[in-house]
Amino acid sequence: MHFAAETPRSYQREDVSVIGDDFGGPNQPGGGMPDMSALLQQAQQMQEHLLAAKDELSRLQVTGQAANGLVKATVTGTGELVSVEIKPEAVDPSDTEMLGDMVVAAVRDANGQAEQLAAEKLGPFAGGLGGEPGGGAAGALGF
Repeated sequence: MHFAAETPRSYQREDVSVIGDDFGGPNQPGGGMPDMSALLQQAQQMQEHLLAAKDELSRLQVTGQAANGLVKATVTGTGELVSVEIKPEAVDPSDTEMLGDMVVAAVRDANGQAEQLAAEKLGPFAGGLGGEPGGGAAGALGF
């Protein structure tokens, strides 16, 4: 079999779409490429809001407690432990393990409150962030 070589054809069509029409086209309703400068400005504003929220969280403090207030732990909104208060009646020299458990419970309580505070302050920034399991919004953001 022998095929005859065809010369390439040039097509000239008047109905060819202009570049960008796949995205709705500049002259079509709701179309056109997204405005990159607007997207960048929006991203910068989101970053500024996030940094402001993080700064505010680092200045706020919450206190958790255990054993009806015998042990209290205070953490910042970002989860940094800043103080532990132990009332004398919580200390039993023969049962230091119980004291340790109370301290852990108070710190957990405070951290739970800090995570709640972070979720409130970060609002839409907290959604969809995949931090460590149980890490909450603060954990997902590296606080």
